[in-house]
Amino acid sequence: MRILSRTIFRELFLNAMLGITLFGSVLYLPLATNLFAVLVNSSGPPRTVAYLFALVLPQALPPAIPLGVLAGVLLTLSRMSADGEITAMRAAGVSGRRVIPPILLFGFLGMLAAGTASLWLTPWSIFERYHVLNQLIATQLTANVQARVFAEQFPDQILYVGDVPPAAPGAVVRWRNVFLADVTPPDRRGPGEAERGEDPWVVLAPEALAVPDNVNNRIQLSLKNSSTYGLGKDANYDISRDAHKDQMLQAQRPGEKAPSRPTQEMDTGPLYKLAYKNRTEDKARILEARVELHQRLALPFACILLAIVGVPLGITTRRGGKSSAVVLTVTLAFLYYIGMASLSKIARQGTLPAEIAGWIPNLAFALLGLAMLARLESPGDHDYWGRFVTFLRSAGRSPKRAPVGMLDNLRGRSWTPRFSLLAQIVDTYLLSGFVFYFVLWLVSFVLMYHVFTFFDILGEAIKHNVSMPRMLTYHFFLTARLVYWFAPVAVLASVLVVFGVLGKNNEVTAFKACGVSSYRLAAPILIAGALLSAALFVFDYRWVPAADRRQEEIYAEIKGKAAQTFARADRRWIFGLHNRIFFFKYFDPEQKVMLGVNVYEIDGSHFRLIKHISAERARWSQELDKWVFENGWSREMADHVNKYDNFAGSTRTFAELEEKPDYFDIDKGVKPSLQMNYRELQAEIADLKQSGFDTVALQVQLQKKFSLPLFALILAIVAVPFAFQSGYRGAMAGVGISFGIFIAYWAADKWSEQLGVSNLLSPMVAAWSPDLIFSLFGLYFLARMRT
Repeated sequence: MRILSRTIFRELFLNAMLGITLFGSVLYLPLATNLFAVLVNSSGPPRTVAYLFALVLPQALPPAIPLGVLAGVLLTLSRMSADGEITAMRAAGVSGRRVIPPILLFGFLGMLAAGTASLWLTPWSIFERYHVLNQLIATQLTANVQARVFAEQFPDQILYVGDVPPAAPGAVVRWRNVFLADVTPPDRRGPGEAERGEDPWVVLAPEALAVPDNVNNRIQLSLKNSSTYGLGKDANYDISRDAHKDQMLQAQRPGEKAPSRPTQEMDTGPLYKLAYKNRTEDKARILEARVELHQRLALPFACILLAIVGVPLGITTRRGGKSSAVVLTVTLAFLYYIGMASLSKIARQGTLPAEIAGWIPNLAFALLGLAMLARLESPGDHDYWGRFVTFLRSAGRSPKRAPVGMLDNLRGRSWTPRFSLLAQIVDTYLLSGFVFYFVLWLVSFVLMYHVFTFFDILGEAIKHNVSMPRMLTYHFFLTARLVYWFAPVAVLASVLVVFGVLGKNNEVTAFKACGVSSYRLAAPILIAGALLSAALFVFDYRWVPAADRRQEEIYAEIKGKAAQTFARADRRWIFGLHNRIFFFKYFDPEQKVMLGVNVYEIDGSHFRLIKHISAERARWSQELDKWVFENGWSREMADHVNKYDNFAGSTRTFAELEEKPDYFDIDKGVKPSLQMNYRELQAEIADLKQSGFDTVALQVQLQKKFSLPLFALILAIVAVPFAFQSGYRGAMAGVGISFGIFIAYWAADKWSEQLGVSNLLSPMVAAWSPDLIFSLFGLYFLARMRT
């Protein structure tokens, strides 16, 4: 290999590794997000959880390696073209096609790596990940009881605990104010329980010791000073007291997790046999196997084909710069993967053979690359991409002001007063570059996520006959959430790129020579970050929740879920006002009628039952503004029944019941936290809290409504000192640093969120700790920055 080839190969390797890291991170983060819940709640060893995180990585490699190769080609050749090296080669009599051999060699090596990942590593990692995950599920105690929440994971038993003090995993825990209801149907009761009536029997205890049994997936309860209440078949009301009573709570095991497409976890050999050797399987399964097989085979060849397309594009891109090369990579990837996804959908419908559909994108890019290479050295070639980027850049700044003229103005402005806080020429210059790169990176990140999301859910869309316009509608409404998510990291990348380019071109030194400090240079960027944080908060308050509702509805359709309005889970047990618990078998919100209703009024000081109301029916009277109970009875009690009121065949009202029909509306629509603004979420939390439902996760999300938008400003603060330190390395060094910082923030955010959901941190601390950590980190380096 000659000197030129070695030089190109070395730079190509470094840029391709950066591209693989960049695109692989975008693919890895969504796949690994759900594992943070396993990390916090799992009883498995940390090594096993870390192994799960590592198993996600191979899934990102097959699509990331071709994109990394394309990015490496475009970055290397666009840099050579911008620096005049391609022109120098041609002037020395060396054709531009001389760069093709090392690029093809690198593309071949990338094809081998992608083929290994696609044909062997990825199927094995998917199979192994679900195997390890199901092992953790099988050995993990699922009875995670939380305070003031109705626990329904115990078959035929409802548990409510007033207070759950923190305890070490697997240790004995002490519960306070325990309410346990036995709702076992009569046909499943034991021999000693045959005389019980149909209504639930309840046990109340002011204190209980809970010993988890992970092996048998149950909890051994030791109740102290418990009281048992229930109505027998003979209409006798039984009350019993026990100083010590043991109770076993057997928890349900969750179902095992499995991939959405089973063919994804099959090795390539068995997959080939299923696709072409098996005659007994269902035709749809065979067709799915053929599509999966040819995707695995075709994807590695994209390394060579995308590299061929990248050669003429990289050589002719002279003014776009490296950042534009990344955007061009995303654009080509979008075309390639959209073509592959669309053709896969057609193949799964049986319209086009899988053997043809899987290879058409490769054929199209091969023809495109060869056609562009054929006219690479023809006279009169034009840098269309560079002209387009230059036009976009010039749109945000005055065409009459160049950097040199700006510096001259800064030296001789004695004729005008200085108002350092008002917008100056330097501010316009910096902000124009910041806005350009911000839009550039934001569009790139959003488009990149759209590409891989489209490819990921295409199989489900085909399976459930979701049309292409419906899919595009889903992506349209998904864009709002993606903009909200990626805006902070776009700020981070933009700041690093802007100041990185200034530093590499020695413009920062020129500014300092004119008396402009680094803090003054950073001021407009920080102000822009603050304004953007405020804009993100307003964006999330007004537009994002509505868009989330629409895209979630379409996503449920893509996944084949039944049409729904996100109704609440069954609320037959509700904690009412003033230590009162309601149980009913059915509630009609339109007629405002409850059937099979029981009301348990509890003495909060001793945690014993003081009143029990039971009726066949209760209806809301608008005239009386009260619940009218029909055909039932009420009992007031201490150690025994003190007062009994039988209103069989008549009605009764109870003035102490202040709960109105809206309180029991089990069909009232509820939206996930992402689909509500902070005011709606506050009201939802207050409602659920009063009814005895778990609101910890919602409280964390409420705090994040305020903490997440602020991170745009925090990342700008963090980015400024790093940008000045890494400026001589150029824009792409800034991109690499930005992704390192963003991944650190993403991990800290998900980790703290799961700690908050698990009650190991308060909701406010869980939501705000990443902001606090990174703001202190950024302010420290900002204070030490050389000005």
